[in-house]
Amino acid sequence: MFGNDKRNGHAVAAITTLIAEGTTIRGDIEFAGGLHLDGTVEGAVNGQGDKAVLTLSDKGCVKGEIRAPNAVINGRVEGDVFVGERLELALNARVDGNVYYKLLEMAAGAQINGKMVYQAEPPRQLSGPSADA
Repeated sequence: MFGNDKRNGHAVAAITTLIAEGTTIRGDIEFAGGLHLDGTVEGAVNGQGDKAVLTLSDKGCVKGEIRAPNAVINGRVEGDVFVGERLELALNARVDGNVYYKLLEMAAGAQINGKMVYQAEPPRQLSGPSADA
């Protein structure tokens, strides 16, 4: 899992936001830094910046699209997952959607019901006035 592990060279953002078990958020979330999700999000989850890390625990669920530079998924996702750098699918990960990744680590037992697509470059995100054109 992501951490300050000098042996494998992975740097991680500290957890700056926690959504606890039993909490349901209906709507999109944008975060920077580290988001640890034990609850449920019914909407898109978007990590901002190059260092953002989403950690979805085995108790967590996202019903919507995930876009983040780095993610550790050990819960349920009902939507597509776009990870620009490193994606870890842990033992209890269940993804019903397509997974777009640059670097993937997948544990035995993780499940994906969709396509797995390698992308050398992260997908472009349009914002501002030109995004509506």
